[in-house]
Amino acid sequence: MMKPTRELQDLGQSLWLDNITRDMLDNGTLRRYIDDDSITGLTSNPSIFDAAIGNGETYDACIREKAGAAESEESLFIELALEDLRRAADLFRPVFDASGQVDGWVSMEISPLLVADTAGSIEAARQIHQQADRDNLFVKIPGTPEGIPAIEESIFNGIPVNVTLLFSREHYLQAAEAYLRGIERRLEAGRDPRVGSVASLFISRWDTAVRDRVPTDLQNRLGIAIGESTYKAYRELLSSARWRRLAEAGASPQRLLWASTGTKDPDASETLYVEALAAPQTINTLPEKTLIAFSKHGVVDRRLDGDDHQARAMLARFADAGIDIDELAVQLQHEGAQAFIKSWNKLLARIAEKGAALTQAS
Repeated sequence: MMKPTRELQDLGQSLWLDNITRDMLDNGTLRRYIDDDSITGLTSNPSIFDAAIGNGETYDACIREKAGAAESEESLFIELALEDLRRAADLFRPVFDASGQVDGWVSMEISPLLVADTAGSIEAARQIHQQADRDNLFVKIPGTPEGIPAIEESIFNGIPVNVTLLFSREHYLQAAEAYLRGIERRLEAGRDPRVGSVASLFISRWDTAVRDRVPTDLQNRLGIAIGESTYKAYRELLSSARWRRLAEAGASPQRLLWASTGTKDPDASETLYVEALAAPQTINTLPEKTLIAFSKHGVVDRRLDGDDHQARAMLARFADAGIDIDELAVQLQHEGAQAFIKSWNKLLARIAEKGAALTQAS
């Protein structure tokens, strides 16, 4: 019997892992996910690296070796993270080449402290791209008001971008516009229009935010409705005359990525968002627990087709229940940015503490 993960791949959806650890690289776990579960890329964030570095001693030798020479905890972390991500990028390189650069990507975040700093974000993206030295590494830039111009400029500079912290159809369209402008500017300047990008729409945080504010029959349904609405906008953009002109010139589409697809409600199915958001020409980046659950007992019995009729009806029900979607999208983006800052500061404090203890003990 075909695995559910393979069924999604055959449907045209890519599955990426939302996790990376050095242990996973060393013990062959990532290799097995690639071979057995159709994983064709991965994403990372500060929380993931905080857990990886803090749980155990895997990174201790590198921290001890590099702590004294590093300019800051941030520069030390970036080097530690890129060591892992280069190895992962190399594992995915055959997929990257075979898919024509559609799949096989890994992602590295710029500092969340730059969330309101456009110029700083542009420079950080340039530095990480150069330091990573891998064609199949995305630099993650948040799709905030200050991040949107940084995304356009980075695309113009030829830097592949994973746009993060998108929460609504409107957020997605702003990210897509930044990507299109960056590619159009490259064509005007006589540059290669092929620059990779994905737009990451966060799903589960919607349902967490409204759980105590809506009737039981509306719980765990808002994130999916937002996804369906955004998918329609995505498909419309891919069929637009503006995009067709860029595609004919050699550009690659900015793919829509479902992020935050681990189920937060213990009473809901572990595979809720994976099954509901099966859609061609998209990516679903899965937490490890969600991947394992879906691989074992997931069901692929529906697919999004770009019709948002049901989504519009569902969003109207949420509006009737007193949920202001536009206002909540702004709130979720702000809260997401603050959560990343908190994780970043915690991560750097952990590295500083470990570095001090390890150098003192040696």
